Amino acid sequence: MKNKKVALHNLGCKVNAYETEAMQQILEEKGYEIVPFAPGADIYIINTCTVTNIADRKSRQMLHKAKKMNPQAIVVAAGCYVQAAGEELKADEAIDIVIGNNQKQHLAEILEVYEESHLAESHSEELPDQGIALIDINHTKEYEALSIHKTAEHTRAYIKVQDGCNQFCSYCIIPYARGRVRSRELKDVVNEVKQLAAAGYQEVVLTGIHLSSYGIDKEDGSNLLRLIQAVHETEGIRRIRLGSLEPRIITEEFARAIGSMEKMCPHFHLSLQSGCNATLKRMNRRYTAEEYYEKCELLRKYFDHPALTTDVIVGFPQESEEEFEITKQFLKKVNFYETHIFKYSRRKGTRAADMEGQIPEEIKTRRSHILQQLNEKNKHAFESCYIGKSVEVLFEEAVEKDGISCWQGHTREYLKVTVPNDGRDLHNKICDCILQESDVE
Repeated sequence: MKNKKVALHNLGCKVNAYETEAMQQILEEKGYEIVPFAPGADIYIINTCTVTNIADRKSRQMLHKAKKMNPQAIVVAAGCYVQAAGEELKADEAIDIVIGNNQKQHLAEILEVYEESHLAESHSEELPDQGIALIDINHTKEYEALSIHKTAEHTRAYIKVQDGCNQFCSYCIIPYARGRVRSRELKDVVNEVKQLAAAGYQEVVLTGIHLSSYGIDKEDGSNLLRLIQAVHETEGIRRIRLGSLEPRIITEEFARAIGSMEKMCPHFHLSLQSGCNATLKRMNRRYTAEEYYEKCELLRKYFDHPALTTDVIVGFPQESEEEFEITKQFLKKVNFYETHIFKYSRRKGTRAADMEGQIPEEIKTRRSHILQQLNEKNKHAFESCYIGKSVEVLFEEAVEKDGISCWQGHTREYLKVTVPNDGRDLHNKICDCILQESDVE
């Protein structure tokens, strides 16, 4: 299989992106040549997503696109959509190999076995059988041994530390596609962080399917705070950022501890979904709006003007105009830096899909538009607070803006900053900058 050309394409979240990079590095070490996702590859690998019906459709489209680009190529479907719809994909003639979650670590071996077993069959008129690597993800306790030593971003490294989810929110299919909570060994995370620091990375982002659950499956006392503390002690890393958190993890002890860490970025994504308690209950979210607000105030107690971001679903089944208005007022009260707004997507296999009171699309669109306007207002207000102030920026890439060559990076709060290119190489440099204006109107 050496010198075979492989093209990879990722769909979905940062965990998926991490796993795609890990698969790429596995193949590179085996002698494969990584090429762009375009015609001419011998093998196409699509790491799929199943978080919504639209994600399913995009996954299918990319798989069929790959086969059209080279009908003779081996097309590999991997990841969450495969796990959720494995039986369906077995009948898809565009797909040669299906690899579910917790099986990506075996990618190279699966490809080699498939190639060997189908070499003779490929010359016959009969279609060769699929290569299938699927396990019962809901009954495994194994954390998949994937790791990286470089990333596509070259400055910031997303590090997967946890997989699976035990929450079973009524709208979400992910627990069925990812299985129960499985945590990576703390020493393995620290070793990877050390390798990345030695390679020049200055910022790490700890991420997982349900990051707040890190360690609950361990008997050694592991938890997210202990993990953060261990990463904080790693030399060479200048910044630590966290992926999406459940609000319940923000206790006085947790907030005080991370607030004392100089490397911790004051940027926190606390998943909300709704500011109305009745809607939260139907969603099976295990907190109230009042409890959520207390967590935000705890972070503001221990961090100076932290950037708080969140997710909100509009048009959840039975969401009345009154409930939507409660959510809107709650968003104003919390005053987030940024709110990611999603229209509820009916997902087959979830409890919410069978609920009465499904909301018409036009109502979801109107509500989404209203919250988008509020988001733009809040974002502008937050960024305006930094005008004239000195901020620390990690520069990541050279870009062109309005015809001018610039460098672009992010502050510790994750504000995107652009400065004119004066000839200096600022890539992966941390510099102090005085912000002059916000381009959010």
